[in-house]
Amino acid sequence: MAELNPVSSLNPTDPISRLNPLDSSAAPLSPAQVSEGARTGEAGGAPAPAPAASPAPDGRGASETVRPAADAAAPNGTTRRPLLLRALGFLRGRKAILSLLLALFVETCWPATGRHPPVDREYLRLFLTLSLAFFLAWPLAVRRRPEAGGKRLAGDDFHAAAFLLLTIYNMATSKLTVIPAIFFPTPDRVLAVLVEDFGYLVVTCLGASARLLVAGFFSGALAGLITGIAIGFSKPAAYWLNPVIKILGPIPPTAWIPIVLVAFPTTWAGACFLIALSVWFPTSVMTSSGILNVQNAYFEVSSTLGARRVYQIFLVGIPAAMPLIFTGLFSGACASFLTLMTAEMVGVKNGIGWYINWQREMLSYANVYAGLIVVALTFYSLITLFFKVRDRVLVWQKGMIKW
Repeated sequence: MAELNPVSSLNPTDPISRLNPLDSSAAPLSPAQVSEGARTGEAGGAPAPAPAASPAPDGRGASETVRPAADAAAPNGTTRRPLLLRALGFLRGRKAILSLLLALFVETCWPATGRHPPVDREYLRLFLTLSLAFFLAWPLAVRRRPEAGGKRLAGDDFHAAAFLLLTIYNMATSKLTVIPAIFFPTPDRVLAVLVEDFGYLVVTCLGASARLLVAGFFSGALAGLITGIAIGFSKPAAYWLNPVIKILGPIPPTAWIPIVLVAFPTTWAGACFLIALSVWFPTSVMTSSGILNVQNAYFEVSSTLGARRVYQIFLVGIPAAMPLIFTGLFSGACASFLTLMTAEMVGVKNGIGWYINWQREMLSYANVYAGLIVVALTFYSLITLFFKVRDRVLVWQKGMIKW
């Protein structure tokens, strides 16, 4: 077989062919020769080189922009992925939905042991179904609102963990009964109490607690504001009141219960006093501290402009001390919640705390857990409302304290 010489196989009349990498004697080509060779190649039918792939707009290479066969164009010209891939893409990043599906699967397909008292309706399954419908409808709702920007529901990991814990608790109580049934009721029983005893639990008991809390909180807040203003603007008042606050303030309000029971005519009045006492101490301390920390230049300027003492108190001192006043009110609110529960469990014969203690004595722990859920939701709503008011009043400090 004849040996093929790569040099001799080139076309000597083609300027491009004379660019032989094996021939060291080849002369360099001029620009006119290069353009002539390009025209010769086009006339001879040689395929034009493929243009270089331009990078994608987001910086990815051409190889990354190639779509799989599953994204092939549909007959109508639009790209469509298989249903399974679309479903997985929708659930990606939505862990709460997966946790809810697991909870529904356990509740529906896993039979109960029958050691717990039955309920009339399947409240847990209804609750999980409604929750799943909400989490599925949320992306569709935000997609219809351009201002929402397609954002997902905040706290997805927390919601997923909460539903997972609910599933574990349901398995430990209703499905396996590995913990004492008398102290740990099933979620169905707790939800049944919340639904069936809603009127008595919320309207009667929570309403009585709300009246007691409002009376005690506002009485203590008013007394704390008056005490703090007096200490901040009057040296004689500071001389006489500071020792009283330092001695009596740190005493827990619940320690006064034995004296309150004999000193007040009714348990309701005694409980109101204890709540007011728990609010008075932090409010008075923070109010006086806020006023004392106001720059003296503010008062000097107001005096120069002819402001009287009352004007300096209400329009200079109190507004400047408002951030610390709200801090004291927040501390007092948290202390009032604790004092309210303790006072109702000890002496008051009505209220949510009394209800929880009464059901504990009756060994109805499903009612106890239902009462705790109502307490948690109520106090959370009150603190949220408190911070909304704070952000509205202290507009220059909005968002400084997160809740």
